[in-house]
Amino acid sequence: MASSSSVTGGYRILNYSVLDLLLLSLSVGGGFPSFYLLSHLPFCVASETIPTTAAPPTPLLKATQEEGISVNRRILIAVVIASLSLVLVLLMVMASLKFLGFRFRFRIRRKPKRVVDDAERGDELSTASSHQDSKGEEISSVPKRFSWDEVERFTVNFSRVIGEGGFSTVYLAHFPNSTLGAIKVHNNSERLNRVFKQELEILLHIQHPHIIDLLGYCDEREEGVLVFEYVPNGSLQEKLHGHGESLLPWKTRMSIAYQLAQAIAYLHDNCTLQIVHGDIKASNILLDQHFNCKLCDFGFAKMGFSSAVLPSAMNPVMGSPGYIDPHYLRTGIASKKNDVYSFGVIVLELITGIEAFCSEKEQLLTSIAGPLLGDLNKVPEMVDSRLEGQFETGEAMAMASISALCLRQQPSLRPSMAEILCTIRERISCLSFVAPAEGANDTTA
Repeated sequence: MASSSSVTGGYRILNYSVLDLLLLSLSVGGGFPSFYLLSHLPFCVASETIPTTAAPPTPLLKATQEEGISVNRRILIAVVIASLSLVLVLLMVMASLKFLGFRFRFRIRRKPKRVVDDAERGDELSTASSHQDSKGEEISSVPKRFSWDEVERFTVNFSRVIGEGGFSTVYLAHFPNSTLGAIKVHNNSERLNRVFKQELEILLHIQHPHIIDLLGYCDEREEGVLVFEYVPNGSLQEKLHGHGESLLPWKTRMSIAYQLAQAIAYLHDNCTLQIVHGDIKASNILLDQHFNCKLCDFGFAKMGFSSAVLPSAMNPVMGSPGYIDPHYLRTGIASKKNDVYSFGVIVLELITGIEAFCSEKEQLLTSIAGPLLGDLNKVPEMVDSRLEGQFETGEAMAMASISALCLRQQPSLRPSMAEILCTIRERISCLSFVAPAEGANDTTA
C-alpha cells in the first residue's frame, strides 16, 4: 500500500493515497479483517522535540473546520425542521382526537333522559293508571316517552291546531284507545328547548286534580313535545271574554277561583320542592266539561328557585301583561308572592268580567278597578253587568277584599295561598266544599 511521509512541526505525518482511504472505509463495513484496519490507520510519531508553541493551522485545516461547521449547521437545521414537523403532526392528531371526543361527549349529553324504558313503555298509550281524566277515563299516572312517528300518527300529521302561542303550537291528538289529547310542540330553538326540558322536569314532579295531566312526551328532536289530557271547554280567557260564548254564572266563577287557589297552594306548599308558576293568567286556566279548573303552561315555572332570580338571556322575564307583579318587574326577585299577585288579578277578572289588559286601549284592569277596591261599598258597581244582578253581594265584597290584599305593592303584606283558601271557605257560602281529591295534598282543609 503506497504512502508517503513528511515532518511538520515536530510530527511525522504518514499520508495515504485515495485507494488506501477507500479500502479503509470498506473495512469499516466488515469487508476486511481488523488487523488490516489497525495496520493502515494514519498516525503520527514524534521524531523531534515538540516545540512549546504550537504552529498556526494550515489553510487546509482551516477550510476543513469551516466545512465541518457548515455540515453541522445543516444537520442542526434539519433536526429542528424535523422536530417542528413532528410537533405539528402531534398537535393535529391531538386536536382531531379532542374534537372527536367532544362530539362523542356532546352526543351522550344530548341523549334524552328516559322516564321509563322503551321495554316498559309499549307501542301505544296505556290506559292502566291510578286516576281519571275529566271524562272519567282512566289515564296513565306515569308519563310515557313517545316516538316522533307516534306523535305524527296521534295528530294525523299535525292536521288540527287547537291552540297557538308565541313559543309553541297545540294540536288535537287521537289516541288508539279512542280518547282525545292535546299535544304541545315547542318551536325549534336552543332557548325553547331549555324551556321544554324545564317544563317537563316540573310536570314530572306534580299531580293535582286542578293541574293539567301530563300523559307523555317526545324528545327525539329539537322541537320538544308534551302530551296532555284533552280539556274540552277551552280556557277561562275564552269563556270570560270571548264573543258569542255562554256567560259564566257567578257560582261557577267562585268555584274556578277556589280550585285555582287549591292548585297554587299545592305548588307553593305541598311539593317536595316549592314551585312558582310564574305565568298565571286567564288563558292558562283550562276548563273541563264540568267547568272544573285545570292550570296549565309551566314554561315560566321555577322549582327549588333561589331567593333572587334576575332576568337575563338564560332567565327571561316571567309573566304576561296585566298579570305580572310590579315588584318582580322592579327587582327581578321571583317568589311565591308573584303568583299571589296574579291570582288577585284573576279574581278581579271574575268579578268584573273585564280583561286584565286591553291591548287596544293599553289599559290595565288594576288601574281601572284598583281604586274602587278601597271602598267595599262600591264593589256591587264593579260586578260584571252581564250577570244582571245574579250574584251575592256579600260574596262579591269578600272576593274583592281578597283581591285587594293580593294586589298590595309590598309582597310581604300579601296573604299566602293557604290563608286565601281559608278565607274563601269561610266567606263564600255558594260553594259546597268537599275533601280534596287524592293527590291534591291540600293540608289547609
